[in-house]
Amino acid sequence: MPLRRMGRPGLVGMAARTAVVAGTATAVSGNVQRRQAQRAQDKYDQQQQAAAEQAAQQAPAQEAPPASAGGGDDLTTQLQQLATLHSQGILSDEEFSSAKAKLLA
Repeated sequence: MPLRRMGRPGLVGMAARTAVVAGTATAVSGNVQRRQAQRAQDKYDQQQQAAAEQAAQQAPAQEAPPASAGGGDDLTTQLQQLATLHSQGILSDEEFSSAKAKLLA
C-alpha cells in the first residue's frame, strides 16, 4: 500500500487547483471585456444619435438661402464664386472665361 502524504496536495491536486483558478480568471476577464465593449458601443451609439439630431436641426437653416428681390445680387454672387475658384486655382483661365461668359449672356 503506497504511503500518502497528508497536508499538501500532490501533483495532480495542484494541477487541478491551477486549472480551476485559471478557468475562473478567464471567465471573469471575459465578462469584464464584454461589459466594457457593450458600454463603449452604447456610448458610441449615443454620440452618433446626438450628432444626427444636431445635423437635422441645422439642415433646415442651411437649406433656404435668402431669396433676393432682383437678379443682380444672384449674378454678383455667382461671379464672386467663380472669381474665388479662379484665384484658388481650381478653375483655369479658359474655364473661368467660359463660365463668366455663360453667366453674363
